Amino acid sequence: MKKSYLAVALAVAGFAASTCAFAEKPSIGVAEFKNESSAGWWRGGVGWELSGMLSNELSSSGHFRVVERNKLEKVLEEQNLAASGRVRQGTGAKMGQVTGADYLVFGTVTSYEENTASTGGGLSFRGISLGGKKSEAYIRVDVRVVNSSTGDIEFSRAIEGRSSGGGMSVGLYRGGFGGNLGHEENTPAGKAIGAALVEISEYLDCKMVVRGSCESEFDAKEQKRRSGDKKALKLD
Repeated sequence: MKKSYLAVALAVAGFAASTCAFAEKPSIGVAEFKNESSAGWWRGGVGWELSGMLSNELSSSGHFRVVERNKLEKVLEEQNLAASGRVRQGTGAKMGQVTGADYLVFGTVTSYEENTASTGGGLSFRGISLGGKKSEAYIRVDVRVVNSSTGDIEFSRAIEGRSSGGGMSVGLYRGGFGGNLGHEENTPAGKAIGAALVEISEYLDCKMVVRGSCESEFDAKEQKRRSGDKKALKLD
């Protein structure tokens, strides 16, 4: 009987320990995304729109305390973090206190490719063509997570998103598109962006909260990317 009580006690303790591991949610802020690609859909305001979309995705996971944009924007501009991704020496602790964020996430779109080709099919009605096209899109976002107290980059990773198909499919992203990106939601570009945002969210969740076996999965993806296995966008 004592052994059974001991087993139950150990099980309860183990459950409590695992619960506590998720109880301390990291406080995180997402800075304005930057663009170093030739993406035609990038225009003024898109950087903050992507920031908000990623913030929503992180918040919906339930594992993060996400700092609102209005608490970040002015401080980030003063620190010039949008350009450097680092906190100036001696001001790190203040950054954490002012923004309320323990970590700051920076994303830079470093590559975007899109190809569209006719498949020879489709329908035509009164001169309006419907379908008959095949589109593919690829986006790469370089992500850095900065400790707001020390200014150090805790970790970084290149995240990729891909999509293919026509413009009527719905992407993987759970949130909605709006603003300057509103008209991209059901396009290959929108689906690639959505896929990248989901991947970034899952990567941060893995590295900062869940840890364990999921890290090896992302390491394998990174190794595959580094080995040059990225497929060029080619259409038949």
